[in-house]
Amino acid sequence: MRESRVIQRVLVTGGAGFIGSNFIQMLLRERPQWRVVCLDKLTYAGNMANLETCFEHEHFRFVRGDICDPTVVEETLAQGIDAVVNFAAESHVDRSILGCQEFVHTNVQGVQVLLDAARQGDVELFLQVSTDEVYGSLGAQGRFTETTPLAPNSPYSASKAAADLLVRAYHHTYGFAGIITRCSNNYGPYQFPEKLIPLFVTHLLADKKVPVYGDGLNVRDWIHVEDHCRAILAVMEYGQAGRIYNVGADNERTNLDITMMLLELLGKDDSYLEYVTDRLGHDRRYAIDSSLVQAETPWRPRWDFAEGLAATVAWYKEHEPWWSGIKTGAYRHYYEQQYGRKL
Repeated sequence: MRESRVIQRVLVTGGAGFIGSNFIQMLLRERPQWRVVCLDKLTYAGNMANLETCFEHEHFRFVRGDICDPTVVEETLAQGIDAVVNFAAESHVDRSILGCQEFVHTNVQGVQVLLDAARQGDVELFLQVSTDEVYGSLGAQGRFTETTPLAPNSPYSASKAAADLLVRAYHHTYGFAGIITRCSNNYGPYQFPEKLIPLFVTHLLADKKVPVYGDGLNVRDWIHVEDHCRAILAVMEYGQAGRIYNVGADNERTNLDITMMLLELLGKDDSYLEYVTDRLGHDRRYAIDSSLVQAETPWRPRWDFAEGLAATVAWYKEHEPWWSGIKTGAYRHYYEQQYGRKL
C-alpha cells in the first residue's frame, strides 16, 4: 500500500448535495485539522440545511458559485487548495431524458473549467466522483471492473463518461494528478427525495403509493453513503494518480426487493405498489467489483444493507421537517433566511 498523501486544504464542489454534504460532515469529524471549502451553486438539489452543523466548525467555509464560472473557481482555488473533490453534477436520469442541456453544461463544461483552474493553480490532486452508470448495463452475470468499456445509455451517464475522459486526458497529457471513482447506487441521510429510496420512504410515510418502474426487476448494487464517503477519503490519501477506482458493497437488489423491504419496515402491504411505465433506456443490472480499491487502500465497506436501510428509514422518520420542506419548496428559502440573499 502506498504512503498516505499529505492533504491539509480541500475544495469540495457540490458539497450541499446528498453525497457531498455527507462527505464534508465526515471530513470535519474525522480530519478536523483539514480546512474544507464547499463550492456549490445551490441548484434545486443543493440544500444549505444539509450543512447546518458544518458552519459551527472553524475550518469550514462555504462559497456560493458555479463550477462553470472560471472567475469563481479561480478565486476559490487562489486561497490555497491541495485537493479538489468534485461532486458537482446534474444527476437525475429522468431529468436528463427530458432535457440534457444542463447535464452537458455542468457535468462536462464544468469539469473542464475545474480542471483548467486546478492545473493552473498547482492543485496536487483532482478527484472526480463518477458513477457505475458510465459502463451501461450488465447481463445476468459478471460485474463492472475498471477496465469495462464505457457504454453509457442515458444522457446523464454520457455526460459523466465525457467528464471522466477529460480527467483521464488531463492526466496523460499534462501529468495532472487526476483520479476517478465510480460508485454504485448510494442511500442514506440527506438524499434528495426524487431518488428511489427516499422517494418511496417519504411517499409511504405520507400514506401514498409508490411507483415501481416496469416489472421492478432492474438490479442495482447499493452502498451506504457513509461507506462511499470513506472510500473517497481513502482514495484521496492512498490512491494512485491516473487510476480509476470502482466503489461498491456487494449489495445487489432488484427495485422490487427494495420496495418490499421498505413496505415491511414501514408497516405497509403490497396494495401500496403501483406499477408504472418503464423509464426510457432503463439499464437492467449494475454490479461493482471493488477489489482494486480494497487492494490499494485500507477501505472496506462497513454497513450491512438491511441494517443500513432500517437506519435510513429511521432517519427520514426523525427528520420529517427536512424532507417535507423539500416537497413544499420551503427549503429554497433557507439560504435567504440565514444569509439575507435570495437564491
